[in-house]
Amino acid sequence: MPEQPAGPHGPDDTATAKEQPRRRQARGERRIQQLLEAAASVFCTSGYTAASTNAIAREAGVSPGTLYQFFPNKEAIAVELGDRLMHDLRDTYGEALAPIDPGTSLTDAVGATVDRLTAFNTEHPVFFALMHGPDVPGGITEAHDALHTNLIGRVEDLLASLLPPDADKAHITRTAHVSLGIYKAGLELVLSHEGAERQAYIQEIKDVLTRYLEPLVGDRLGRSAG
Repeated sequence: MPEQPAGPHGPDDTATAKEQPRRRQARGERRIQQLLEAAASVFCTSGYTAASTNAIAREAGVSPGTLYQFFPNKEAIAVELGDRLMHDLRDTYGEALAPIDPGTSLTDAVGATVDRLTAFNTEHPVFFALMHGPDVPGGITEAHDALHTNLIGRVEDLLASLLPPDADKAHITRTAHVSLGIYKAGLELVLSHEGAERQAYIQEIKDVLTRYLEPLVGDRLGRSAG
């Protein structure tokens, strides 16, 4: 059987034609990731309002024209960055706020939860810069509000499993808001320090939350040894 020619309609050209869009797509995704990482750095350093597309392009090592091939403005970059971070955070707080084994001490339960959440925020400081700064981009405000509502709901569910069965729903909601408020207030201090001082602030958050929840939870969780 004669070989088919590797010409315009040959099998080699067909395979190449299929590979080219995939390669372009992969290159495009790498470029987008490069721009998002540069934007994260600029937003953390300058804040969202003071940041510019020129600064982001410069940080990424590309021309502004290259940036505009993928994003029309800095808000579009912030929205894409925020969407990806919120997706990752949903996974994180799904693990952090999972049901607690009744044999776990309150100290250990609070410690594990705070560790998981602070690990996400210290690895992605731009999340705090975008979501909790004075200039939250308009395009991600609604998504952030939905995430916050979801997070409060998860904290309420967790607290409902720890508090007495007859605990008032409004009381659980208030406790969830205060607990999350304590965490967020401490998080700003955590992110503004490094090394041993950062760890000290993380421990302070754990201690405050444990002491706040201990009278409410009572003996429903085990006590830590010692």
